[in-house]
Amino acid sequence: MQLLSNHLKHNNTDSELVELIDTLMIACKEIALQLREGALAGVLGTTEDTNVQGETQKKLDVISNDVLKKVLLDNPLVRGIASEEEDEPVFGNPDGRFLVTFDPLDGSSNIDINVSVGTIFSILEAPADTPEQSVDIFLQAGRKQVAAGYVLYGPSAVLALTTGKGVNMFTLAHTGDFLLTREQVQIPNQTREFAINMSNHRFWEPQMRNYIGDLLKGEEGPRGKNYNMRWIASMVAEVHRVLTRGGLFSYPWDSRDPSKPGKLRLMYEGNPMSLLIEQAGGLSTTCYHDILDVEPDHIHQRVSVALGSKEEVESLLEYHCNC
Repeated sequence: MQLLSNHLKHNNTDSELVELIDTLMIACKEIALQLREGALAGVLGTTEDTNVQGETQKKLDVISNDVLKKVLLDNPLVRGIASEEEDEPVFGNPDGRFLVTFDPLDGSSNIDINVSVGTIFSILEAPADTPEQSVDIFLQAGRKQVAAGYVLYGPSAVLALTTGKGVNMFTLAHTGDFLLTREQVQIPNQTREFAINMSNHRFWEPQMRNYIGDLLKGEEGPRGKNYNMRWIASMVAEVHRVLTRGGLFSYPWDSRDPSKPGKLRLMYEGNPMSLLIEQAGGLSTTCYHDILDVEPDHIHQRVSVALGSKEEVESLLEYHCNC
């Protein structure tokens, strides 16, 4: 089994990008350790604070954000970071080459019940012609990402990573090293499995209600096959399942707040996960268009998401585009 850094170098990954990814993994190993200790370290439960999204912060949300922030800003390659937990980007070395956006602990509502959570990250190059410290340098479409991935903290800690040359998975060993365990992951084109929060059914667009309704009709319905439904309420865990065995995951637009096109954040969740899915042969969309083509206009912009096995996502798109 290859070490993460050796694998990246073997595939001619830019040396500074390798260094940055290694830095990210230092932070993720610390987060994995904190999660493993759980109640023993007094890190479970909530704080009295809310983040910029208006969500109550778990103690480990704050701890994970602080760990990533400190480790990344200590690296001179980092021009700046943007986090789901921070109101505004935080800037590092003015001459730094990279920008990093992240969700420090996706699925944190599951922490106290010991269900898988994860860290999602996206790496962009800072525009060379804009040296000033401005949020605008982060507002790049997802196709400009130079790397993206997540670390799933479950029975084992697993890194799923792409640098634009496919998706590979690495498992954290007892030695503290991430070792290559799955190479060139490919998502099956077809599936009989979907994941969606059915409690929001009454708020969806008619197109989404019709699509899900036809899945629920099974082999007697127009899709002609039976489907199983899964819902973990952790995007990292949902996407990991899709990468592992196929499926469809969706968090679509709903009518509760029409000013927000979805629950998930474009820069911290939508873009990095979409790059992984596309690099593994799947599709990732807003239910109408590819997420990676969305031009961001706000660092905390939200987006509708439907991603997974290619043929199933194409079927979902037909319901939305033939309305």
